[in-house]
Amino acid sequence: MDILIIGGTGNISSEVTALLASQGHNITLLNTGRHPTPQGCKHIKADRFNPKAFEDALKGLSVDVVLDFMAFTPDQCRRAYKAFRGRISQYLFISSATVYAKPHTKLPITEETPRGNPFWPYAQDKTACEEYLESVRGDDFPVTIVRPSHTFGRTWIPSPINGSGFTVSARILAGKGFIIHDKGESLWTLTASSDFARGLAGLAGNKAAVGETFHITSDEALSWNDIYKELGAALGAEKINPVHIPTSFIVKRYPDALGKLLGDKAENGVFDNSKIKKFVPGFKCEKNFAAAIRESVAWFMEKDKPERREIDLYEDGLIEAIIGAWERSSGTTNGEPHPP
Repeated sequence: MDILIIGGTGNISSEVTALLASQGHNITLLNTGRHPTPQGCKHIKADRFNPKAFEDALKGLSVDVVLDFMAFTPDQCRRAYKAFRGRISQYLFISSATVYAKPHTKLPITEETPRGNPFWPYAQDKTACEEYLESVRGDDFPVTIVRPSHTFGRTWIPSPINGSGFTVSARILAGKGFIIHDKGESLWTLTASSDFARGLAGLAGNKAAVGETFHITSDEALSWNDIYKELGAALGAEKINPVHIPTSFIVKRYPDALGKLLGDKAENGVFDNSKIKKFVPGFKCEKNFAAAIRESVAWFMEKDKPERREIDLYEDGLIEAIIGAWERSSGTTNGEPHPP
């Protein structure tokens, strides 16, 4: 197939690009060129968020399938509809599992779980995108909606609120405290991007998937305490020092965490993947979190790549400030009561 990937070099999409190319598809990437184009792929340099540049870049382009990783608002979906209507056999919109209603009332989450996230504008925009695409999809614009949930590759070390770099890991290695929301007992699903890619590749060009919605996640759900124990083990840390802080306190001190926590990671994120397995026979996630996080740590710890282990000073300072405020408020030190 001739496949256009809008994006194609990010945390999730780079694995998708590599897998589809290895399967013999003709891959064209449309992006700004900030990251190198993988060997064997064509490249269209254009800014997805510049309407005229996007429209001009697509003139005369003939492809079968479009994978859109870079649509975040209904206006951007409208531009995709205008550009591809009547020209393609499938438009795969990469949405987000954050669209599901919060707080959850029933687990595991299925694709039929109601949408409605009152806490996070990002999720609300993705929901609006889905609603628009559902209103226009048809024979002239065949749509498949895909919802990843906290998917990470080897260049990411995931955390609830603190980005995806090495800062939290550096704190663990230094024996410093780091934040886990609440008691760390809520369950969360983390999916290796290489596993997500295999599910998505099975939907590309799959006629039965047109008009359908899927989430693609691991079947493994761990508590945040266990997630960080695995990270500590991967780092070779003898001890980790989590500081458990109520979500309500974190959000009060750091309002940007509202969506990331109340709108996402403070919830129990447990998914039923029966549907993707039905439409993509043989699909299953091959990497558990322990294996995937060790790949990430190995990438960050490569000896000749010290820049990968740089500390984000703003992020590090924010962690210190929240922990310090919590200790002063609660009368604890590093999560433990002050000595008398």
